[in-house]
This record gives sequence, C-alpha cells and structure tokens, in this order.
Amino acid sequence: MFKFPAQSFRHTIFVRLVLTYLVVILPIISLGVYLYNWSYRIASQDLSRATLAQLSFYLEDLNREIEWLEIQQFDILEDSELNKLAVTWDMMDSVDKKASMDYLLHRLVSFKNSSAYMKDVYVHIRSIHKTISAINRIDTLDLVRYDHFRSITHGKENRLSRLDDSLYLSASKQSGKKGTEPLFMVQIELDSDKLKQSLQQIRLYPESGSFIYSETSGFTLASDSDSNRIMHNYFREASGTGGNTFIMKSDGKKYHIDKADSEPLGLTVATILPEKSLRKPLNKFEMWAWLFSVASFFAVVIYAYSTYKYVHKPLLLFVQSFRRMEGGTLNIQIQHNRKDEIGYLYQRFNQMLTNLQTLIEQDFKQKLMMQRAELKQLQSQINPHFLYNSFFILNSLAKTGDVERIEQFTNMLGEYFRFITRNGQDTVYLSEEVKHSRTYTEIQKLRFSRRILVQFDDLPKEMEQIRVPRLIIQPIIENAYEHSLERMTEEGKLRVGFGMDSGEVRIVVEDNGEIPDSEIEALRNRLEHAPDAQEMTGLINIHRRLLLTYGEGSGLDLARGGMNGLQVVIRIKLREENGIV
Repeated sequence: MFKFPAQSFRHTIFVRLVLTYLVVILPIISLGVYLYNWSYRIASQDLSRATLAQLSFYLEDLNREIEWLEIQQFDILEDSELNKLAVTWDMMDSVDKKASMDYLLHRLVSFKNSSAYMKDVYVHIRSIHKTISAINRIDTLDLVRYDHFRSITHGKENRLSRLDDSLYLSASKQSGKKGTEPLFMVQIELDSDKLKQSLQQIRLYPESGSFIYSETSGFTLASDSDSNRIMHNYFREASGTGGNTFIMKSDGKKYHIDKADSEPLGLTVATILPEKSLRKPLNKFEMWAWLFSVASFFAVVIYAYSTYKYVHKPLLLFVQSFRRMEGGTLNIQIQHNRKDEIGYLYQRFNQMLTNLQTLIEQDFKQKLMMQRAELKQLQSQINPHFLYNSFFILNSLAKTGDVERIEQFTNMLGEYFRFITRNGQDTVYLSEEVKHSRTYTEIQKLRFSRRILVQFDDLPKEMEQIRVPRLIIQPIIENAYEHSLERMTEEGKLRVGFGMDSGEVRIVVEDNGEIPDSEIEALRNRLEHAPDAQEMTGLINIHRRLLLTYGEGSGLDLARGGMNGLQVVIRIKLREENGIV
C-alpha cells in the first residue's frame, strides 16, 4: 500500500481532480438545497397569510358576537321591570313579585337561547338577595360572583373578565348615590365548549391545533389536549416572541405558530402546525433530492477511486522513486507493463538512472574529493600573528633567563602546533578540541598576565565523545583576543560555555569587549552571503567548515552577549549519517 508524501497530499493531482469534480457537482447540489428551502419558505409564507387572514376573520366575528351580547346586556340593564324589582321589592305584593320574576326569567331564557356562545346569563339583585339565571332560575344571591365582578373595574381594555375557567361579560346598575352598592348586576357567561368547537373549525390540517388566551385576565383555552400542552410551552418559552409567525420547539419537535390579536377584546388566537406537516407536500421533492445527493456521493467515490488507481497511484510510485534517488539510491528500476503515457515516463526514468550510474564516478565522487581537499586546506591554516607573538614571548623569557617558564611555554607551544598540523583525521573528540583551546589561552596568559580573565565551563560528560572538526573553538578565542581583548585598558573577560539538547550541540564563546552593533551586523552578513570563492579566514572559515561537514542548521550565530561584548554560538546538528556519536 502506498503512503502519501508527508505534508504534500493536498498538493497532489489526485486532490485537484477530485476538487474539480466537487466544484462542478456541489453547486448543483447546493441549487437543489436552495430550491427546497425556497419552496418551503414560500409554502410557509402562503400558509401564514391564509392562516392570519382566517384568524383575523375569526376574531372579528367573535368581536361582533360580543358586541351584540353587550347590547342585549345593556338592554336588560335598563329593563323597567328589573329596575322596579330592585327598587320597590319591599312595597310589592306577592302576585306582583311573582309576575315580575316570571317575566325576568322568561327574558333571560330567551336571551340565553339567542346566542350559541352564551352558556348562561345571571342577574344579581342585592336588595332582594336573589340571583336569577336562565339555567339555575331563581336562587339566593351568589355572593362569590357578585363580589368578584363588583371589584373589577370595567373599561374598553378589559371588557371580558375571567372567573375559574370561563369568560364573563359583566355590567352593573348604580343607585346614583356615591359609595353605595350597585342596585343589581348582569353577567353573561360565555360557553367554553362552544369556543373550543369554534377553535377546532379554524384548523387547516387535521394534525394542527389552536388556542385562545387573554394576557390581561389570564384566560386560556385550547382546541385539544395536545394544543393545550404546546400552549403551556408557548407561555413558558415563546410568549414574548415578536411577530405574528415564528417557529417554536416543544418536546423535541418544531411547530409553526401563527397568531392574531384583537385589541377590542384583549384576546389572542393562535394556530399550531407541526413543521413536518408543513413540509409534507415537499416530501417527494426531498426524497429525490436525497437520491440525487446519494448518487452524487457514489459518483464522487467512483471518480476518486478511478483517479487514484489510474493517475495518482502511478504518479505516487514515480514520486517515491525520485525521492529514493534523491536519497542516493540509484540501483532502482520501476517494474511496469503499462503502454500509456505513465509507462513511457517509467521507461525514461529507468534509462535516466542507468545514465546517472554511469556518470556518478566522474562527477559526484570528484566533487566529494574536492570538498575534502578544501576542508583539509581550511584546517591547515596557521595565523602568522599568533606565531610572531609566540616567538616574541619566547625571546622575552630567554632574556630574563626564566628557564622554568621557557620549558612550560615550549611544551604548550609544541602541543599547540602538533594539534593543528596533524592530518590523520578530519575530526577529533570535543574534549580534545576543548583541551587545545585551553592550551591556547594558557599561552596567552604568559603574554597578558592577569589583565585578561578566562573562564571555561565544565564540559558535560555526554558531550566529551562527540566528534567535531578540528580548530572550531580556538580560532574564535583567538579572534576575541586580537580584535577586542588586546585593546582593552580595563580587565578583559572571556567565557566558554557548553550546552546540548535533542539534536543539537551548542558551544558559546563571549567576551566583554567593546564592539558596535553595526560591526556585529556586518559580521552576520558576511557569514550569510560569503561567496564560495572568497578566502576562508577567521569566523567565515569555521562557519564554512561546519556547513560543509554538517549541512544546513549548523554554523555560527553572532549576537551581543550578556557580558555586553560579542557572543559567538557554535551550533552543530547531531546527525547519525554524519558519523557523530
């Protein structure tokens, strides 16, 4: 099974071909989704318009019915026989009382039968302690109803009042004296069952429902039990929702709500329709849309598989063979029996490898030998300035006759030149390179006495056996002496530190000499942009050798250090193929 090249899969021809196919097919699918949603939105808007018109007509019809009841209620309120009963009851004989009661009862029964929305009509006469109704006929005064409605202030904003689960129209006849009880009160109880039946008639679908409520009185009435449950969720979650049409979620289902308000009655009527019922006319369209989407998905899969098998997989084998060749493996041949364009590329690739194997001895190995020779030449350079100073020190010691120091100096000088002139190996252990650098600083101590203080940090045990090119630390220390520390009038300081983390060795050389920022920047530019043909000296010499030996990421970094002088960091990337242990 082939593996995709790291961080390159999204750039492959396979991905681009699949994306091209998706660019073609996705707009078609998106158009279908848009058309489906547009159809649903239009159907929803049409349904809302029809429903709102029906609800408005329902409320207007109910308002006309209430107005007619109010007119009849006022007519009873002004009835002369009723007023005579309330005022002259004590002065009437039994015959007149019975005649008046029968007349009033007959009128209430006739009034009750004149409207389907009326459940009962009551007349409460406090002066005679009687309540007369069309159904219950003559009874003692109903103090509960009387006191409840007497305490309510009626006006245009609350024409309908609620008691228990019923709505009432209430009107009273005042005695004309301020602070006295009303002479009597006429109450009309609306029939909740008839209202429920009327709510069932405004449903557009069998699965829809409706309810009516009054925010001022708290009256609620639903057409069925499901509508009653949803109505309570509506009061809890969506009663403050703006607009006359919205979607509400209840018990995990979505419902389409349309509502209309009647300001004269203080009532709101609403219809409930499950969203799935609204989408029912579009179900066939949705089914075909899903079939089209599934077919498109399988088309994408088939197209992607074909593209992978016949285009991407052969190209991936081609790319992997190139990568193996870049890694130095030249004895590879792509086995194939293809007759198409890919087969032609395989054939030419195999021929190219054959030609490369023929030329590699003449070109590649020759280049390696030249690089090795260059490395040898760079390692063999000796600074004449240091040689002259060494002879000057030896001459001064000879004049003073200090034989012991002459012996010490010549031993150190011998160790120094033996290290830089031996040609047996290109690399040494880091511990040997550090020892050579210490030898160099001991020689310089004889010259500068105590004017320059040198500090070598301890070399960590795990770094001692790391192999490094010769002469990568001492020339940097020599550069610090020559260009910075020698010119200082105050005490000079030089520090050499070591560090190591995963994959990298760091050797830090820094001093406290004075060096401008511009000079540090100029040195950085020379390291980064030094031509190959330029003479390799000093820091550029070391930087070039590290790059030749360890590749990119290794070399020198220059910056201003913590001692306010130049800080040189030697970075060596630990790579197994470079022979570093």
